[in-house]
Amino acid sequence: MAAQHEKVNGMRTRFALGLSKVETAVRAGCVEAQNQGWTVTIAVVGDPGTLIQLSRMDEASPASVTTATEKARSAALTGIETKILEALVKDRPALVTMGRVSIEGGVPIFYQGQKVGGIGVSGVQSQQDAQIANAALAALITALDA
Repeated sequence: MAAQHEKVNGMRTRFALGLSKVETAVRAGCVEAQNQGWTVTIAVVGDPGTLIQLSRMDEASPASVTTATEKARSAALTGIETKILEALVKDRPALVTMGRVSIEGGVPIFYQGQKVGGIGVSGVQSQQDAQIANAALAALITALDA
């Protein structure tokens, strides 16, 4: 559940991702992957890049755990899709040294205009990872708005 923190002493309100809504997103991503015959790892992180949930499907590569987590973290911290980071590296190779994964498959999560986290997927081709991440994101936004 997206929890809204109360405004205290003029501080702004922030939303945070709750586990039940994140689980909805991960399930939707797994369904998308299964429908395509793919095995992947899906990671969801909160706004500061900390892991909320990680799901490695049966037969998904163990290496996909780190990649999915770092894609989610990179999207959450930058607020942009890792696909865009990948494109930026072509023009600015030094971006690779900034501790971010610049491979398609990570999407930031925005709720009511606030960046609240990121979703990362790894295990198949990058554009397929992104397809699953976007399916998970769509389910999450629907769940948050419910």
